[in-house]
Amino acid sequence: MTPQYLAWTISLVLIFVVTLSFAWVAVKSREPIDNGVASNPYRLRGILFWVLLGLGAVITAVTVPPPLYTAQDRPPQSAQEVEVVGGMWYWQLQPAQVESGRPVLFNVTSADVNHGLGIYDQDLRLLTQVQAMPGYVNKLAYTFAQPGTYRIMCLEYCGLVHHGMMSSLEVIAAEDGDQP
Repeated sequence: MTPQYLAWTISLVLIFVVTLSFAWVAVKSREPIDNGVASNPYRLRGILFWVLLGLGAVITAVTVPPPLYTAQDRPPQSAQEVEVVGGMWYWQLQPAQVESGRPVLFNVTSADVNHGLGIYDQDLRLLTQVQAMPGYVNKLAYTFAQPGTYRIMCLEYCGLVHHGMMSSLEVIAAEDGDQP
C-alpha cells in the first residue's frame, strides 16, 4: 500500500466519521427538550433580527448617495466630442477647442502603450482622468465651467520622455444663446 493510498483511505474514514457525527447531532436536535422555559425562547431574538434588518435597509437606502459618475456609455445631450489619441510621447486632440458650460465627451485611446490622460486646470489641479489603452476607446464626460487653457498630461509612466508628454485644450466662452 502506497503512502498516498493510505492517506486517502484515512481521509475517507475520517470524513465518514465526521459526517456521522453531524447526522447524529441533526437528528438529536429535533427532539423536544423540556427545560422549564417557554415553548419558543428565541422568538424575541427572531423578531429583533427582522426589525434590525429592516431598519438597516431603510438607513442604507436613505444615506447612500446617488452615483458619483454619469453613465459614460450614453453621451450627454449637446455634448461636444473630442477624439484623443495618446502616443509616445504626445497627445493628439481633435478638436483642441471646446466651449465652456457644455458637456464634453472625450473618446480616448492609445496608439502604442497604456497612458493616463489627466486634465488639469490653470493651477495644475487634476480635474478628471481616464486610461488611454491601445485597441480600446474609453469615454470620459466632463463639463468645463470656466474658459481658459487646460493642460493635458500623462499620468502613467510610459517611457523615457513621459515627463514631456503634455498638450493643452482651449476652452472658450460659449456664445450667449448656447449657455444652458
